[in-house]
Amino acid sequence: MSLQDRLGQRGSAGTGSGVLTERIAGANEASGASAGHAAPVSAVPVSGIQFARRSTRRAYDPLAAVRKRAHQALLEQLGPQLYDTVADDVELERRVREALPEVLAKEEGNLTAGDRATAYRQILDEILGHGPIEPLLRDPEITEIMVNAWDRIYVERFGHIHPVEAAFMDEAHLRRVIDKIVSRIGRRVDESSPMVDARLPDGSRVNAVVPPIALDGAALTVRKFAADPYGVEDLIKFGTMSERVAELLRACVQGRLDILISGGTGTGKTTLLNVVSSFLPADERIITIEDSAELRLAQEHVLRLEYRPPNIEGRGEVSIRDLVRNALRMRPDRIVVGEVRDGAALDMLQAMNTGHDGSLTTVHANTPRDSLARLETMVLMAGMDLPVRAIREQIASAVDVVVQLARLRDGTRRITHITEVTGMEGDVITMQDLFTFDFRAGVDQYGRHQGALLSTGLRPRFLDQLADHNITVRPDVFGRSA
Repeated sequence: MSLQDRLGQRGSAGTGSGVLTERIAGANEASGASAGHAAPVSAVPVSGIQFARRSTRRAYDPLAAVRKRAHQALLEQLGPQLYDTVADDVELERRVREALPEVLAKEEGNLTAGDRATAYRQILDEILGHGPIEPLLRDPEITEIMVNAWDRIYVERFGHIHPVEAAFMDEAHLRRVIDKIVSRIGRRVDESSPMVDARLPDGSRVNAVVPPIALDGAALTVRKFAADPYGVEDLIKFGTMSERVAELLRACVQGRLDILISGGTGTGKTTLLNVVSSFLPADERIITIEDSAELRLAQEHVLRLEYRPPNIEGRGEVSIRDLVRNALRMRPDRIVVGEVRDGAALDMLQAMNTGHDGSLTTVHANTPRDSLARLETMVLMAGMDLPVRAIREQIASAVDVVVQLARLRDGTRRITHITEVTGMEGDVITMQDLFTFDFRAGVDQYGRHQGALLSTGLRPRFLDQLADHNITVRPDVFGRSA
C-alpha cells in the first residue's frame, strides 16, 4: 500500500472521495479536533445517509495543527519514494520513523518534549497502525474495543464497559481504518457486502458493519487476544476452572472424548477451546476449522482452514460445512471446529460418529441442555429430512461432555457446568452434571461471586472409555469437598 493510501490521499472503495489532509485541515480549522479527539463540523456521509447523532463531541486538541503539517511534510518528503505500492511494511515503517523526527523538529520552539513525543506517537499510529484505537490495542487491560460510531468508542476492562475519550476524525476516517483491517486478509466491506468478520495480525477478532444496515454509521468491534495465549494455569488463577476440573478435562481430551464447549457471547468459549486444545497429543494430526482464524495451537502438526466469504458476484464461498467435509479427506486424528452455527453440525456429528473421536467444537447456548437442542436445530438447517429421534441418537452417540461457560454479573467468566451425555431414554437425551457452580455462596462486599465449581459426587460413565486408553482419573477428583 502506498503512502498516499495510508495517509488517505486516495479515496478507498465505498468511502467517498477526498483526501485526508483536506479533511484534517477542514476539521482542525473549524474546531481544533484531532484523530484522537474528534470532530469536524460536517462529516461527509459515506453512503449518502445522514447519520443521526444525538450529540457531537468537539474536544479541543492543541496538537491538531502540528499533526496536519507533519502529515503534509511527510507526504512531500516521502511521497515520491513511496508512490508505488510498498511490498514491505517494515521498510515503510523504517522510512517514516527516520523522516518524522526531522519533520517535527521544524515545528515552532514552544512545542514541548512531551507534546513532540505525543504527536510522534499519534502520527505513527495513523500511518502504520489503526488510528485512534491503536493505543487501545496496546493496552493489555482492555479485552474488547467497541466503536459504536466514529465519535463513540467504548472498551471493556475486567468485564465492565467504559467510554473512552478517543475518537476518529469523521465517518470516512473510520471507514478507512476498517478497509485497512479487512483488506489485509483479502476481504471487503461496502454497501453491497455491509458485514464482515476479520482478524488482526495478532489474532484478535474483528467485526465491522457499515451502512445501509448500520443506521448511525459504521461500527467496529475488536475482541482482543492476549499477546501470550492463556494457559490452563491462567484460567485456574482467574477462577474460570479449578485444578480438579483441569485434570478432568486433560483426561477427557487425551482419552479421545468428544467435547462441546457451550456459552453465550463473550463468555470465553474460544479462549477455553484454545486451552483445552493444548492437551492434544503432539504426535497427532490436528485440523482446525474456523470462521476467522483465532486458535493458536502449540502443537507442530496442525493444519488451519478458514471460511472464505463469497466474492462480489456472490460466488466462491467456502463454508464451514465444506471445510468439515474436506477435512475428513485429510487424514485427521483430531478435528477442532471453532464454532458450529449452521448445517455444518450434521457433518461434525457424522465425523464424531465415524472414527474421528476426540473432536472439539463450540456452540452458542445458555445451558448444557440448550446446547444439545441447538445442535438439533442446526442439523435440521442442513436440509436433510431426518426424523428428530435419529438426530438425537446421533447427538447422544457423538457428544460425550458439555462444558458450559457463563459471564457472571461481576464480569468474571466461569465454567458453570461440566455435564456428561449418558445416552437416550425414549426420545430424550439423558445427561448428568459432574460439576456445577455454587451460586448459593453469594457475593462479597465488592459484588464478586464467592462460589466455586463443585463436584456433584457422581462418577461419570466415560471412565471405562478413558481406561481403554490407559487414562486414569483420581477418585478424589469427583469428591464432594470444595
